[in-house]
Amino acid sequence: MITTDYLVIGSGIAGLTFAVKMAEQFPEKKVLIVTKSNEEESNTKYAQGGIAIVLNEKEDSFEQHIQDTLIAGDGLCDQDVVTMVVKEGPKRFNELVTWGTHFDTNTNGHFNLGKEGGHSQYRVAHHKDCTGYEIETALLNRIHQLSNITTLSQHFALDLITTANICHGAYIINQNNHTVITVQASATLLCTGGIGTIYGHTTNPSIATGDGIAMAIRAQATIADMEFIQFHPTVLHEKSEGASFLISEAVRGFGAYLRNQNGDRFMLGYDARAELASRDIVSRCIDNELKKEGHTHVFLDCTHLDLFAFKKHFPTIYEKCLAIGIDITTDWIPVVPAAHYICGGINVDQNGQTSIKNLFACGECTRTGLHGANRLASNSLLEALVYAHNTFTYLSTILDTSTVTITLRSSDISLRQEQVSSTLITTYRQQLQELMHRTVGIIRTTAELVHTKTQIEQWIMLIDHMYSQTQFNLDLAELRNMLYVSLAIVKQSLARKHNKGGFFNTDNESLTSFSKAI
Repeated sequence: MITTDYLVIGSGIAGLTFAVKMAEQFPEKKVLIVTKSNEEESNTKYAQGGIAIVLNEKEDSFEQHIQDTLIAGDGLCDQDVVTMVVKEGPKRFNELVTWGTHFDTNTNGHFNLGKEGGHSQYRVAHHKDCTGYEIETALLNRIHQLSNITTLSQHFALDLITTANICHGAYIINQNNHTVITVQASATLLCTGGIGTIYGHTTNPSIATGDGIAMAIRAQATIADMEFIQFHPTVLHEKSEGASFLISEAVRGFGAYLRNQNGDRFMLGYDARAELASRDIVSRCIDNELKKEGHTHVFLDCTHLDLFAFKKHFPTIYEKCLAIGIDITTDWIPVVPAAHYICGGINVDQNGQTSIKNLFACGECTRTGLHGANRLASNSLLEALVYAHNTFTYLSTILDTSTVTITLRSSDISLRQEQVSSTLITTYRQQLQELMHRTVGIIRTTAELVHTKTQIEQWIMLIDHMYSQTQFNLDLAELRNMLYVSLAIVKQSLARKHNKGGFFNTDNESLTSFSKAI
């Protein structure tokens, strides 16, 4: 058994920010960070865009940012949460700068703010087109300077330890020797990121299998808004499966056009904001264009843009395109929507407290009320920073420090002899991804959702049994979590009777035209 003051599961911006703040404020307290991959591997690492914050109050304002967020959320945002997050943003951003994060500046030395879909003003602070990587690097550097933080890489969180709706920690398995560790903590923070891998075609890294949400479901925590999956409109169209390369929304903010196979700039016919409409609208429009003509992708046209400025702002995107034979000065970039972000998750209050005592959550695995039915671009890193701070502040002053005797997890996992077939796991994983992509994607129908629910329930029974009888296998454990999350998405999709934001069921409303749907 390991005893710690604070157990953090996940090593993205949310978990690292909380750990730094807590360790700096209380050097006598111990913080344990558990991550199933390497410490730098997280959704944060792959965030290209930036952080949406109001820094230029001459041209921008908190109220404008609040209104943009509410509009994107399609009427389902919690306005008090939106106001709190937006107003706290600049303070939390300045802390990142203090910790050594670099953001692009203009010739006057001011932050060079970008504009993305759904934003009425230039307010996105960024570091070229690899903002997340820059933030992750700065936070990890600070983590390594704090002796009261311990990081366990290659350790997988199996399940939360709960009694009488109180969380006491989690069961963790060392992936190298399959030793199960019981971690007892005064407070546990889930910062496990997204769920994109259940769709196969996604911008998320392979680790994004919804582990934290699945553990919360098994612990009977409240989850909400799982039906709201945000598909990023412009992901590089490649024939290979798995994680896909994202073409940042900032490229459209920079002036790029979307064109169909005929060369038409089709967004002009759907929305007055054209390419800078919110992500749910742009994704549905692209989906409609593809279905009309039976094509696999549309194009992002950057040929009219200033090449020198483009390479300065988007060096990673430019080099990636060049590497696969696309010269943006003459060629259009083939793009298609892909699963990107879940707007729902584990329900938390403004302190990050879940429905289970002493269990907190932060980042993409949560439902805070900020995003509503659709996330405004670059509000996710902002949300993680603000809620990590809120949880830190709350736990700095209020914490139930009472302890209970908890049962050590049986070590039978390491004693099991039977191994599961890797081919079998891969087959089920691919079948799940294909099913979710086809029936629980941008456009859904009730009949398909009902069929999908039945199929996933059957798979869960099978995989749960397999998981309980065989040696620990990371791929199997991830597949189990993916199934639990997928079922929650389907169930909450069936429960929603009105189309909002990123959720669209053709059976919910009688529509005379596609344009009315957006």
